[in-house]
Amino acid sequence: MNAERRYLSAACLRRTAWGLLCGMLLAGCIRGEEQAGPEESSLVRTGEAAPDFTAAMTDGSSQRLSDLRGKVVLLTFWCTWCPTCQEEMAAVGKEAVERFAGRPFVFLPVSRGESLEEVRGYLAREGLGFPSGIDPEGAIYGLYATLYVPRNYVIGPDGKVVHQNADYTPQDFVQVVAAIEAALSDVSGPDSAGE
Repeated sequence: MNAERRYLSAACLRRTAWGLLCGMLLAGCIRGEEQAGPEESSLVRTGEAAPDFTAAMTDGSSQRLSDLRGKVVLLTFWCTWCPTCQEEMAAVGKEAVERFAGRPFVFLPVSRGESLEEVRGYLAREGLGFPSGIDPEGAIYGLYATLYVPRNYVIGPDGKVVHQNADYTPQDFVQVVAAIEAALSDVSGPDSAGE
């Protein structure tokens, strides 16, 4: 009887530990990191210049952030395994890419900690019609934050962050879209062509 109790107790502990681990993975989609709040884990604040980087893209090109000056950029860090990232990637096509088509706006998703093959496969399986940057070592992400995906930075035409948020809800994304719209109102002139 004692052996059976010990076995049941150990099984209960394993299930509890597994449940806690899954909950931590889904809460803000963090993996193996000490938890800090979304604000504290951002290394770039609103009003600061967005750190420059060059990302290899899933379509074979490369994209340097500073080459996008004069345009509004939605920089989104994400991962294919993250449920809220998956929701955001599914919504962003209609909510941002289609909405701001023909305007000086660029959506620049960058996948954190994943291979080119993983990200290409995910985009193809989900039928997402935009390329993504890849950041297999997390070096680009490390310029911006210490944890949480998805993480969005709206970057104005002057290269400064005008809005940021971590995680995804449809309500939060309304604020992202509003920040993009406000930043686009600062872009003027006949040279303001969309991507």
